[in-house]
Amino acid sequence: MGVCRSGQTGQTVNLLAKAYGGSNPSAPTDAASTPEAAFFCLCSIMAADRPILTLAHSGDPDDAFMWWPLTGKVRPDGSPVPGEGPRLISPRFAFRAVPGDIAEFNRLAAGSAPYDITALSVRAYADVADRYVITAVGSSFGEGYGPKVVSREGGRISLPRDLCSPGVRLAVPGLRTSAVLTLTLMLRELGPSTPALIERRFDEIIPAVVRGEADAGLVIHEGQVMFRDAGLREVIDLGEWWGRTRGLPLPLGINAVKRDLDARFGPGSLVEVAGLLGQSLSFALAHRDESVEYTLDYAAVNARASGLHAPTRATVERYLGMYVTSLTADMGDAGRAAIERLLAEGAKAGLCPSVPKIDVLERP
Repeated sequence: MGVCRSGQTGQTVNLLAKAYGGSNPSAPTDAASTPEAAFFCLCSIMAADRPILTLAHSGDPDDAFMWWPLTGKVRPDGSPVPGEGPRLISPRFAFRAVPGDIAEFNRLAAGSAPYDITALSVRAYADVADRYVITAVGSSFGEGYGPKVVSREGGRISLPRDLCSPGVRLAVPGLRTSAVLTLTLMLRELGPSTPALIERRFDEIIPAVVRGEADAGLVIHEGQVMFRDAGLREVIDLGEWWGRTRGLPLPLGINAVKRDLDARFGPGSLVEVAGLLGQSLSFALAHRDESVEYTLDYAAVNARASGLHAPTRATVERYLGMYVTSLTADMGDAGRAAIERLLAEGAKAGLCPSVPKIDVLERP
């Protein structure tokens, strides 16, 4: 593993170039006149000689925070940020970031499964457990907080039981999301009647409620800390409800890797990728200011799509503090138990397939 840092000396560039480029006249020491340019050129040459693994991550700040050291910085539309290549270089693999909507990643994983590494909702993992294995690093858990049901001030929905009233329309961010699974479990404890679910992109939930297209909405990502900016009120916090009634963190999102990596690239590939993912998060945490700065564009894009002003850095920091935690670095037994409990309850209620065993790929 090499580490690319701006401001590296020419001597270090030469050593890395010799290791990867030998006497090749197109090696970065000949192709660029500054150490910084040489490093990014070196990264490009190395990527050309290695398989590129696609890394699909949700377009919210916590996912962007974790993986940029491994993929290089990309804009929310997936285009690379010029001059901001990966900081961590593996001699075996290169990585390409694919930011997007978690509901779409859930759908794709259950279909053509195009991505080598992908963010998934815990609920969606039940559909693809035969194809993907969960990594111990990169998950998001609500530790006494989580997705929220919100409604308009003065509207018909003010309490959780109001959601069971006839004719209620509830906007949700994907039927395979953990948020919807948890919501459905909660509603079934209230009674047999459930609202009509209107599926929308996560960043369209708040506008749908504001415009009256839905009586309430289930907000995820930054919507959990910004819904009040749109004049909405909280009806229930599902993470608080789950923690109070189950005594566990609420498992929301996971990071998963295709099980066939060893067959495609040789024994040990899965473990190596798990280690690289762990190193990426460690690097991001060690360079927290830069990592937070990088995520601000993602937060701004999501806010604009939701009809809100761009959040302050303090708001983004608050959100990152909620979802980049010790359980993100390593879910451990507590995280595994939480996933097992949510999926077991979902399967018992007929809301998702049964997963007899939760495999977790540990960091080496």
